[in-house]
Amino acid sequence: QVQLVESGGGSVQAGGSLRLSCAASAYTYSSNYNNYKCLGWFRQAPGKEREGVAAIFSGIGRTYYADSVKGRFTISQDNAKNTVYLQMNSLKPEDTAIYYCASDGPYGGSRCLGPDYNYWGQGTQVTVSS
Repeated sequence: QVQLVESGGGSVQAGGSLRLSCAASAYTYSSNYNNYKCLGWFRQAPGKEREGVAAIFSGIGRTYYADSVKGRFTISQDNAKNTVYLQMNSLKPEDTAIYYCASDGPYGGSRCLGPDYNYWGQGTQVTVSS
């Protein structure tokens, strides 16, 4: 059964930090890992399209970031916990959005920041105040 559950969202002042977690079912995580597919974090702000924020090429560990978050956000994975994290530092008001994790994505490359993922979580709200 495919299952992705995000957590860790909340409200923070500009300059603060949050760590988002995406807990995947064992099947989802192992399938993604063994098939060398990307796991990604996306966000959607009110009135805007969903955009790729960060992705990790499972099984290899290569990471990809949107220009807007490079140097501030870090994606990582814990294989023992079937979990992907998004560490967000130096948060800005423009980072306010619902953040989603996604699995069963492309086989690496810049397409990992695109929308071609088969499974999505329900999202977690991140609000950054100035």
